[in-house]
Amino acid sequence: MNVLVKPIITEKFTAISEADNKFTFVVHKDANKIQIRNAVSKMYNVSVEEVKTMNMPAKSKSRYTKSGFVSGRKSGFKRAIVSLAKGDTIDFYSNI
Repeated sequence: MNVLVKPIITEKFTAISEADNKFTFVVHKDANKIQIRNAVSKMYNVSVEEVKTMNMPAKSKSRYTKSGFVSGRKSGFKRAIVSLAKGDTIDFYSNI
């Protein structure tokens, strides 16, 4: 099971990462904090101090289009905020 799905790179989380050295990831729903800590430290070669997780709920979405009323559901996901030790950092843009 691959624990890390993708990093979240938005303006809000980029500001948090620059100010507090915390990075945010979308993780597998069944992953626990220990698995997330081990996956981040192994993938990025950093030492993790703290992991906080959030389960984001599914949301129903609807819109009116030319073909009529369309409704659907946006799936839920789990988010992890990882605090790194001083001096460690993750560069998401180095592989581009």
